[in-house]
Amino acid sequence: MRYRVAAIICVLLLLTGCKGSEDSLDRAMALRNRVLREDGCSFTATVTADYGEQIYVFKMACKTDREGDLTFTVAEPATIAGITGKISGTGGAITFDDKVLAFQTIADGLVTPVTAPWLFMKTLRSGYLKDAAETEQGIEISIDDSYAEEALQLRIRTVEDLPASAEIFWQSRRILTITVENFSFL
Repeated sequence: MRYRVAAIICVLLLLTGCKGSEDSLDRAMALRNRVLREDGCSFTATVTADYGEQIYVFKMACKTDREGDLTFTVAEPATIAGITGKISGTGGAITFDDKVLAFQTIADGLVTPVTAPWLFMKTLRSGYLKDAAETEQGIEISIDDSYAEEALQLRIRTVEDLPASAEIFWQSRRILTITVENFSFL
């Protein structure tokens, strides 16, 4: 009799864990669907780029459109504030007056820090959703930027089901961190 009760408790615990995972995945998919359904979004991104021997931090105001194109304006640091740009799946353009925004590429030339917010939104829109788990404030979504064997991995955290931060990994090493503030749909 004891074994039956123990077996029933184990099954209930397993089912409860599966339900939690399903709920998290449903919430992650609901966020993706909303990103795809809305006209775009706006947010402030603080990007930290880790080159190993050097770390760069900058803040930018970002806005995406329905197609996923992203426009940005650098707000900090003051030495590069005012630089604007547009990034899409086919390329990008940067506008500046007597200022230079030059970062070395990361991840074997796949990424530059200025493209981190676009990569974050692109992956949220269309990446390979691997897993989602409950946190105290929302969910944590594990998602690859593509189905390629050497894909970039993103860990996106939400607060009240809106993006709050993301980490971008290449070959298991965190290369970029994004803190998201004031995320809103247009």
